[in-house]
Amino acid sequence: MKAAILPAYNEPLEIVDVTIDKPSPGEVLLRTAATGVCHSDLHCVDGSLPVPCPCVLGHEPAGIVEQIGENVAYVKPGDRVIACLSIFCGTCEYCVTGRTNLCGGAMLDRTAEQPPRLSYDGTPLYQMAQLGSFAEQMLVPENALVKVREEIPLDRAALIGCGVTTGLGAALNTAKVEAGSRCVVIGAGGVGLSILQGCRIAGAGQIIVVDKEPWKLELAKQMGATHAINAGSDDPVAAVHEITEGGAHYAFEAIGLKTTISQAFAMTRKGGATVIVGVTKIGENIELPGLDFVLSEKRVLGSMMGSNSFRVDMPRFVDFYLNGQLKLDEMISARRPLEEINICFDEMKKGTVARSVVVFD
Repeated sequence: MKAAILPAYNEPLEIVDVTIDKPSPGEVLLRTAATGVCHSDLHCVDGSLPVPCPCVLGHEPAGIVEQIGENVAYVKPGDRVIACLSIFCGTCEYCVTGRTNLCGGAMLDRTAEQPPRLSYDGTPLYQMAQLGSFAEQMLVPENALVKVREEIPLDRAALIGCGVTTGLGAALNTAKVEAGSRCVVIGAGGVGLSILQGCRIAGAGQIIVVDKEPWKLELAKQMGATHAINAGSDDPVAAVHEITEGGAHYAFEAIGLKTTISQAFAMTRKGGATVIVGVTKIGENIELPGLDFVLSEKRVLGSMMGSNSFRVDMPRFVDFYLNGQLKLDEMISARRPLEEINICFDEMKKGTVARSVVVFD
C-alpha cells in the first residue's frame, strides 16, 4: 500500500510503498477512505510533539473495515467507521469511571510489546497515536473505532475523528456551556470552528470569535458566531469585555500559545471558566494572575479531545450533522490526494485553510 511517511523532523513527507501486517487478536485492518489534516500532525513534523521517525502520521480518519483479528466483536468487514486517538483499554480507573479519553491508550508505545506492524524496505515504521491515517490502509486496535451511519459521507465523517470532537466536546462536555452563556473562542481553525458550533448547539447567547484572518472570521459568522474580532487590528480583551459587559462566562483558547491563553483568562468574567484546548509546546509553562483564582473565582479547565466518550459522542455528532445542527461541509477548504499531503501542510502554515481532507476514494 502507499503511505506518507515522515522520515525525520522538519522534512517533507515522502510517499512510499509500505508493507502492512494482518490483524492480530484485538486488531482491525481498515481501508482508509479519507483523513483530515490536523495541526497536531504539523506539530509532529516540526518536533513540537515528538514521535519516533520514520513515522506514518495522521489521526483523523474514516474508512471501511476489511479484516478483523481474533476476539474482535464490535466491528465486522464492511462496517463504516471513524478511528479516534482516544483509544481505551476498558479496564483502568479512567475507563471504569467514564473518562475513557484519559485512558492513554493512544500514548502507549505498542512496539514495547511487539515489533512495529508496518515497514518500508525493511525499516520499521511507527504509527502516530497507533493510527497512522496518511496511508491507504490502517492496522488499529478495535478500541480505536466507532461505527457510523451509512448516510454520512466519509470525508465529512473523518473530521469528527479529532478536530470536531475536540471542539464540540470542549463546549458540551468539558465546559458544559449553559443556554444564554456568553462565550468567546480564540482561533477560528477547525477546532475553534467546532467549539463555536458546540456553543451554538448548547444555546449560548453570545459567541465571539477572535482571529487575525478576515476570511476565517467571515466563516465563523456563517457557522453561528454572533461577533467577530480581528486581533490584528483590535484589542481582543477590551473588545470582549465591552461586548459581554464584563467578560465571558466561558473563554476557549484553541491555538496553544502563551499569549492567547493569557488573553483568554483575561477575557473571562468573575466566576467564569477559561478552557484550554490548544496544544502548547512540551515543557512550556503558562503564568496567570494568582489572585484572580481567589478574589474572582476564575477557573481554568483543560480539555483532552473534548472530554469525549467517543463511542457515545461521535454517533451523536453524526446525528447533529445529518439533522443540520452541525456544519461540516463548510469547514473543508480543500480535498486532496495523498500525493499532495505536503501542500496541505504548506497551506496550514500560511493560514489559508480551515481544514484539508486527504481523500482516497
